[in-house]
Amino acid sequence: MILNNKIKIFFAIASFMMALGIALGAFGAHALKSILDEYFLKIYNTGIQYHFYNTLGLFAATFIYALKPDSKKIFISLWLIIIGMIIFSFSLYFLAILNMPILGAITPIGGTLLIIAWLTLTYGILKD
Repeated sequence: MILNNKIKIFFAIASFMMALGIALGAFGAHALKSILDEYFLKIYNTGIQYHFYNTLGLFAATFIYALKPDSKKIFISLWLIIIGMIIFSFSLYFLAILNMPILGAITPIGGTLLIIAWLTLTYGILKD
């Protein structure tokens, strides 16, 4: 299978997001463990957990896109996964580290984008 440039970009983004998830997870486990209380550490770890889930999903969705490279729905779902993951996880990271409760209002936007992304992928798989 020959991968076009769009597919390569999504695989590269997924690979980078995985490396970033590992780095941020290690940072939380080592540097933040002694700084954050249990409540904020749990919030941070929720961000890490969803970061990993959606990064693995991004790899899977990119494989699907490689099989259906003309699908606009799958292409859109990939970007929604990336944007939703960034908004969801990073709002939790910053909420925990900066103790800024207002960031908790942004997190559901990321979660909603992720739900829309996975439903769009489902639709793209079935209809394209």
